[in-house]
Amino acid sequence: MSGHHHGGSATIDAPAGTARLALVGSPNSGKTTLFNALTGLKAKTGNYPGVTVARYEGEARIPDGRAVIEDLPGTYSLDPISPDEVIVTKVLDREHTDGTPTPDGLIAVMDATALRRSLGLLTHILHADLPTVVVLTFTDELARRGGSIDIAALSAALGLTVIPVTAGERSGVDDLRAALVDIDSWSSPPVLPPTEPSETTGWIDTVLASANYSVPDIDERTRKIDAVLLHPVWGTIIFFATMFLFFQTIFTVAAPLQGYVEEFFVWLGTLAREHISNPWLASFVGDALLGGVGGVLVFVPQIALLFVLIALLEGVGYMSRAAFLMDRVMASAGLEGRAFVSLLSSFACAIPGIMATRSLPSAKDRVATMMAAPLMTCSARLPVYILLIGMLVPSSARVGPFGAQGVVMFGLYLLGAMSAMTAAWVFSKIGGRKRDAMPFYMEMPSYRLPKVSTVAISVWDACKAFVRKVASIILLTTIVLWALLSFPTHSDADLRQAGVDPTDDVASSAYVIDNSYAAGIGHALSPVFEPLGYDWRINVGVVSSLAAREVFVATLGQVAAAEDPENPSTALASMTVSSGPRAGEQLFTPAVIASLLVFFVYALQCMSTVGVLRRETGTWRWPLIAWSYMFVLAWVMAFIAYRVTSLLT
Repeated sequence: MSGHHHGGSATIDAPAGTARLALVGSPNSGKTTLFNALTGLKAKTGNYPGVTVARYEGEARIPDGRAVIEDLPGTYSLDPISPDEVIVTKVLDREHTDGTPTPDGLIAVMDATALRRSLGLLTHILHADLPTVVVLTFTDELARRGGSIDIAALSAALGLTVIPVTAGERSGVDDLRAALVDIDSWSSPPVLPPTEPSETTGWIDTVLASANYSVPDIDERTRKIDAVLLHPVWGTIIFFATMFLFFQTIFTVAAPLQGYVEEFFVWLGTLAREHISNPWLASFVGDALLGGVGGVLVFVPQIALLFVLIALLEGVGYMSRAAFLMDRVMASAGLEGRAFVSLLSSFACAIPGIMATRSLPSAKDRVATMMAAPLMTCSARLPVYILLIGMLVPSSARVGPFGAQGVVMFGLYLLGAMSAMTAAWVFSKIGGRKRDAMPFYMEMPSYRLPKVSTVAISVWDACKAFVRKVASIILLTTIVLWALLSFPTHSDADLRQAGVDPTDDVASSAYVIDNSYAAGIGHALSPVFEPLGYDWRINVGVVSSLAAREVFVATLGQVAAAEDPENPSTALASMTVSSGPRAGEQLFTPAVIASLLVFFVYALQCMSTVGVLRRETGTWRWPLIAWSYMFVLAWVMAFIAYRVTSLLT
């Protein structure tokens, strides 16, 4: 089965004669859920506009073979005002020549609870003059809210096949699969609907009357909850309280699981060193693979929990409320609500956040948001934060009834978000004239219980991506680091000459590391990082983390595993500075840890993000500006944190 593709022109190579169909509908119409049901590709579903800005494609099994399904970005009309709406218009236009294939047919997804608006989009879709079938979603919710519709009469009024599909029920999806077998047999409207607004309204009224459509009641449950959650004061307080509890949960629930995973990797590392006779291979497996890569994999429970919580908030319908609340805040930063959707996406990873800026109509706003997105605290920072906070704050420490570790984590996320807003404001003021205000539609879906399968898919995808990253970038960097930390080699005579007992494994390992190529690189970087309180080991960790933030954890894991294989977690806390003005002092003092935490808040340590910035802006200028301003900001803020914490402690 083919994976989904990001980008404007990636397409699935299907055999000649395979039907290509596009899903078209407004945001939150159930389009992406239908895509998942048809293709099994598990594209992520979002409950706010601007999520599906990249193209997603997949293969659907149909009774006589397969069809290629493309999930187009959600759109309210085909009069495009933003890049994602331009994509939809382009795909449906037979005349375009950029290589994007025109679909053989369209699946128009219409929300039964907002049928008038859905019909407005359908008037545009039908003018693409492509075979079209209508899928009617949320008919169960229409009935729950006291509305009704005659589906056969709606089909007759439109002159199109209408198939009701309810989430969680297979029958509607099976009916749709059967309909996809013979696109040529699909009926088409006897007369195309008008496109003039005044005439369109009359056509929609006629269709609704013919289908005996009764408008659903305002969802009382949703209205009552929204009166609180969208309140300027109470809503904002609840939003911050939700985020606060979010980080408490990450420490209290996932920490015990992390302990078990950590013990497992320590046990495996000890086993490898005892049973592999070749000392180099034993060191490689025990220190690099299990100490370094294993040191990052211990954070899978936290990553999983982070995405469980995000998927639950999204599935319930809270994320669009958060975007609505933050629209006022974004306005003060010179941006609009769509920009918050992009920044919110960056909590998981800056890459989808940067790609989501395609929904912004203004190029100036796109750049300002892209320059700010990497400052939002992504999941890659989570392992670093958990490791450092665990060394800085005892797990028993409390702030009132709450765990102090979770409070510090919340503070770091808040610092990242506020810094991102500030950066967006600064970049929105630099160059270019102020764009005209564009309409921003904010869909407020009814509150729904999220589907367990949707949450599970979201978490599985996130964990799979994390493990894949560990198996590629992090593994490669870890192998290079192991070689730099292990060479040059030293004979027993060299060790004795240096006053080290060759039979003392811990002392020998410490000597080899302190005189390795990595130590040479770390010492060469001392003029840059010594003012922040770092020694050569931290310097190497920081430089290696420029490939991917988690490599910092892998580096410290390797150093700790080599220095004390039995207790790598306590080895870090007891490390001392080997040279310089702080020689002999404890390495990880509160001031050094505070400095590192602040450095990781600001630095752009992700080559994948730099690559996506290059692709989305079409130039190296903006990625270089982003990397440079964030590195300078990280150094200055880390220096301030080091000095202030040193004075206080």
